[in-house]
Amino acid sequence: MQSPVLLLVLLGVMALAYRFGYQRAVSVAGGVDRIKTLHSLPGYYGFYAALWTGLPALLLLGFWVGFQDVIVTGLVEAELPAEMTAGLSTGQKGLLLNDIENLATGNIVSGEVTPALQAAADKYAHLQGLADIAMWSLVLAVALGGLALAWKRTHPELRARNGVESTLMVILVVFSSIAILTTLGILLSVIFESIRFFQKVSVTEFLSGTEWSPQIALRADQVGASGAFGAIPLFTGTLLVSLIAMLIAVPIGLMAAIYLSEYAPAKIRTITKPVLEVLAGIPTVVYGFFAALTVAPFIRDLGASLGLAVASESALAAGLVMGIMIIPFVSSLSDDVINAVPQAMRDGSYALGATRSETIKKVIFPAALPGIVGGVLLAVSRAIGETMIVVMAAGLSANLTWNPLEAVTTVTVQIVTLLTGDQEFDSPKTLAAFALGLTLFVVTLILNLIALHIVRKYREQYE
Repeated sequence: MQSPVLLLVLLGVMALAYRFGYQRAVSVAGGVDRIKTLHSLPGYYGFYAALWTGLPALLLLGFWVGFQDVIVTGLVEAELPAEMTAGLSTGQKGLLLNDIENLATGNIVSGEVTPALQAAADKYAHLQGLADIAMWSLVLAVALGGLALAWKRTHPELRARNGVESTLMVILVVFSSIAILTTLGILLSVIFESIRFFQKVSVTEFLSGTEWSPQIALRADQVGASGAFGAIPLFTGTLLVSLIAMLIAVPIGLMAAIYLSEYAPAKIRTITKPVLEVLAGIPTVVYGFFAALTVAPFIRDLGASLGLAVASESALAAGLVMGIMIIPFVSSLSDDVINAVPQAMRDGSYALGATRSETIKKVIFPAALPGIVGGVLLAVSRAIGETMIVVMAAGLSANLTWNPLEAVTTVTVQIVTLLTGDQEFDSPKTLAAFALGLTLFVVTLILNLIALHIVRKYREQYE
């Protein structure tokens, strides 16, 4: 498709439209010296012309790109010979159409290239070419028509600023609504599937059961267990790994923040803070490899030398590495909160004869405590939602234990496990993933609301 190139051309036309609109406004005003006669500044007339040029064309381009493949594929499918589609299921038809598209675009097909398949591919390529030409023609025609309309409507009394600001406000509202509606759609889909799960498995069994074994038969010709859906072992494993992670991340992150904000010279802070925050940019799968290949064997060998039975995959290994990953999260938030404490409070403490350490302990830390607690709660939410480190270092065993040396699993790991492979979305095994997701969503939502409440209270008190 030529849509990316057309988009760039359209942006270029919008830039030219801005220039034309600007010059048109100056011209109708009677020159640069008379722009005071215009209702708005000339720049607003330029934006007015650019919006009239670009918005209708962009909307048309979006709809065209969204429906072109569907329409072209439908036309090609309607003209396929009857012998090519005879006896094919819906999935097999989809594979045939995919082969036609791949052959037309020069990609590999799954079977033999027959004359009929080649003819269909040629037809597909021909229709795509015609559709691209039509797209270019119509989109550019709409853009130029919008420019001509804006040019004609430009006069000194035109409220260009009002129109531009109103249009931008609508655009902002639309994009904000998309984000909100997307979140709402995700939440409703999880709730509806969770309701289906709780129609098959009682809420009491799910929230209070101590055995998790969702392996049941998916089809009538398979053999499987009846399944057990007690999620307490998953909640316990999640809390255990998250607790270990926070015991590592909170002290180290908080001490690093205090050092960087109160003790470190400016040069050291300039170097150390970005280096510390590099940890946040490392992919979690890299942390998972580090935990599985380095930390877990080290803990196992150390436990064996001390006479302790340590599993090859343990909650301790996953928690330690997860804590390292969360350190920059806690450190950065705490550093920002500590720096937000007014300097006057420090100066007042020093004026009363307090040392730097006394000022930190008795003035700065109490003042920053609400914000620090809010940051820690957000870090807890991050730890609860982590998946890759746990699946690679803690294992998949749903053990009900508080022993950090044993293998455990978490809610997120089980969600990934349940939705991997050939699944049917009317089975309690698959629907259990949505129930776990809903539970995790509620827990993290509560933690985030608590954190936001604490941070808001902090801001009201000290800003």
